[in-house]
Amino acid sequence: MKIVSWNVNGIRACYKKGLMEFVNAEKPDIFCVQETKAHIDQVEIETRKLGWEYSFWSSATKKGYSGVATFVHQDPQAVQFHFDNIPEYEAEGRIVMSDHGAFDLYNIYFPNGGSGEERHGFKQKFLKDLNIHLKEKLKTGRQVVVVGDYNVAHDNIDVHDPIRLSKVSGFLPEERAWFDSFLELGFIDTFRYFKPAEAKRYSWWDMRTFGRVSNKGWRIDYICISKGLEKYLSSADILDQVQGSDHCPVVATLDL
Repeated sequence: MKIVSWNVNGIRACYKKGLMEFVNAEKPDIFCVQETKAHIDQVEIETRKLGWEYSFWSSATKKGYSGVATFVHQDPQAVQFHFDNIPEYEAEGRIVMSDHGAFDLYNIYFPNGGSGEERHGFKQKFLKDLNIHLKEKLKTGRQVVVVGDYNVAHDNIDVHDPIRLSKVSGFLPEERAWFDSFLELGFIDTFRYFKPAEAKRYSWWDMRTFGRVSNKGWRIDYICISKGLEKYLSSADILDQVQGSDHCPVVATLDL
């Protein structure tokens, strides 16, 4: 089972830049996108499912903002758009949770905390709530896959300038500490599983400073799996040659 995740930075714009060509070439079984920046009724018919049998969209109340969508060939057993008992995140279109039998899939567009103290606090609460939710989920024995734009780079190797960026949202000490605690719950960073020391592999670049040209980037897009799925993990990579967004896709394959 091939899972691809991509922050498309506007699904309508990305569609015009070759989204379907990418999908047809890569042929993922499950395709998760973040930052759709659209409600499903705002996009063309062909964009609503991208050739899949089913699609599930969570869109922000604010138009042109945030949003995630999951495209699958088989109908999930259940779909949810917020953590249990915490509906507040649904208004920002950040989560599609789907039950695929062998695992629960979390397609998440994590908050960006860089626009002031209020959003930084919102992001910290989101990260805390996610860990609480996942800890309880794992206690039930369910296996979990968490994909998306985490808006956090985990380690020094995951950013182009770790010293300068250590005071920038997305690479703050408390955010990196959260990532440690997330992995300690029992998750595996699939890319680092295969390439623990490979440097200069990023998934986001600041287009305003032509960061992609010079490869001054951040690795903030991840596919992480619970340890019970480790035996099925056969490959993972960053598709950093793919254009169409300020992010590139990430991929992992599970032999399920």
